[in-house]
Amino acid sequence: MTVITAFGLDEALARQGIDPATVSLDHLLGRRVRLVQFIDGYRAAVDPVLLAAAVPAEPGQRVLDLGLGAGAASLCLAARVPGLALVGVERHGGAAALARVNAGLAGAALTVVETDVGARLSGAEDPRAQPFDHVLTNPPFLEDIRAAPPPDPGRRAAHVEDGIGLDAWIAAGLKRLKPGGSFTIVMRADRLAGILTALTGPAGDIRVLPVHTVDDGRPAKRVIVQARKGRRAPLTLLAPLVLAGEGRNWTPTVRAVLEEAAALSLDAPPRR
Repeated sequence: MTVITAFGLDEALARQGIDPATVSLDHLLGRRVRLVQFIDGYRAAVDPVLLAAAVPAEPGQRVLDLGLGAGAASLCLAARVPGLALVGVERHGGAAALARVNAGLAGAALTVVETDVGARLSGAEDPRAQPFDHVLTNPPFLEDIRAAPPPDPGRRAAHVEDGIGLDAWIAAGLKRLKPGGSFTIVMRADRLAGILTALTGPAGDIRVLPVHTVDDGRPAKRVIVQARKGRRAPLTLLAPLVLAGEGRNWTPTVRAVLEEAAALSLDAPPRR
């Protein structure tokens, strides 16, 4: 891996063909993760941080990130769990280039594969060839038939499906998992039915975590869903996660995740 210091950032960007004037250097996890992002493109927010916190990875395991973007979710996971072997798949060339730079900033063992999520393996040496312990993904939220595509190509790639639907995206992740491995996805709540349809059969022990911005009685806008390949345990609908409380301040659980790199457990409390 190549470790990049702040002083070598401009040089690292130049090697990837990125104009330093087009990016900003931001921070996640209480400044544990430095993230270079395009100023005018897709910019990581809360979703990839929550996604990474929900992955039950342990040191030494292999993790696949489908739709890597600039690497926010993978690098947040690497900051929480040391010693992971991370592989990220990203089709958008600009985002893949940023992910390489960000992996260097973090000194993380992240291999970037610039291809479509559903692309076939290129051979036995393909980084995706060996099965993974965990797959995480923050896929495009919008179906192409329902979306008004953003003009920026980076935003369009991040938000709108193009050539591979949600069911095929999930199937690609499950295909790369070891038996019993976890698949974790963050998605708009109105697409939950499609997620459950794609998971049911190949996976089980499905955990659904509704995510609410505030506790105002409105429906959840996001869900985090986790399943285990080949398991047959029934589905669990977890108590909602509320992001912000009074004064729009983060709730204690969310603050611990976003600022202290805490894990977000999807284990259900014992049944009474």
